[in-house]
Amino acid sequence: MRTSGPMSPDRTRPRRLPLAERRPGILPDVTAAVGATPLVALDRLAADVRPRLVGKLEHMNPGGSVKDRIALPMIEAAERAGLLRPGGVIVEPTSGNTGIGLAQAAAVKGYRCIFVMTDKQSEEKRALLRAYGADLVVCPTDVDPDDERSYYRVSDRLARETPGAWKPDQYSNEANPEAHHATTGPEIWEATGGRLTHFVVALGTGGTVTGAGRYLKERNPDITVVGADPAGSVFSGDTPRAYLTEGIGEDFWPGTYDTGICDVVVRVGDRDSMLTARAATALEGILMGESCGTALWAALQVAREVDDPEALLVVLLPDSGRNYVGKLYSDDWLRDNGLLGPDEAVTDYDWRDTRPEVVVRRGEVRPAGS
Repeated sequence: MRTSGPMSPDRTRPRRLPLAERRPGILPDVTAAVGATPLVALDRLAADVRPRLVGKLEHMNPGGSVKDRIALPMIEAAERAGLLRPGGVIVEPTSGNTGIGLAQAAAVKGYRCIFVMTDKQSEEKRALLRAYGADLVVCPTDVDPDDERSYYRVSDRLARETPGAWKPDQYSNEANPEAHHATTGPEIWEATGGRLTHFVVALGTGGTVTGAGRYLKERNPDITVVGADPAGSVFSGDTPRAYLTEGIGEDFWPGTYDTGICDVVVRVGDRDSMLTARAATALEGILMGESCGTALWAALQVAREVDDPEALLVVLLPDSGRNYVGKLYSDDWLRDNGLLGPDEAVTDYDWRDTRPEVVVRRGEVRPAGS
């Protein structure tokens, strides 16, 4: 990887706020610490593009990811609707991060959790969920979503069979995008003073990009919303197939995804996701998760086509690399999975030597019948 040059003189450091101004007082419980995550300049990684890239560090939520934002709103909506009662059980299919957010909120509220995961999720995530006291069921990854062995169908069965169970279903729960419309979007708008020109998000349930994207477009319809989609996921028009990047992409169209929200969707391969995350960690000192690399690679590819030094791309960075130490941050694992050549070093990779194979513009890919 070619090293970047020094930061340009016009990219000055902002004044650091005293801690008391950032989050004053004693909070009532851990759920009150969710949100208000910082925006951090990524000037070293993006030294060779004209726009500025900044990352929203969602790993600084107490559960370690952007999914903390939707957990309590989904639980409280269910309580108001009478769907979740004292002593109830939360059953949810999760790639890990939503489960952690739900387990965190459930501990405060006094609920038990049963989570269903696929076998491709990291051991670190499994251990974290068990640490919160959750019961864990692991299902095969490479099966059709309607297969009775899929984590969607297994969670449906467990929700039916478990007394007092409630399934949040983050893929159809409107509290998911609403949470981002209420918090993530306003935080970005206020932190940038409304100056952002692009908002870049790795696509999963679609809740983040739908909620935050709607808010930002309400404030400025000219903002470009960019979705980053792993190869093998439907959002960029690919045929559903297995891929390695965790926590994003889907083999069906979630109800929480507004198919009209993204102006651009960029397809990103596993190698580019993983090695961009590694490069960003080395250059910026931020321990990136796998889907951070997906979003960053898409953002860099978009930025190289924007000839405007005043453009500002906000990239949502969903979680931390702490969940992937045995995978993403293992050179042996990368080689074993064909993401790094036998004699190749991680530092040999350079995003500037790559180009996207598929870029989908607004309205070009939609679910059947839409």
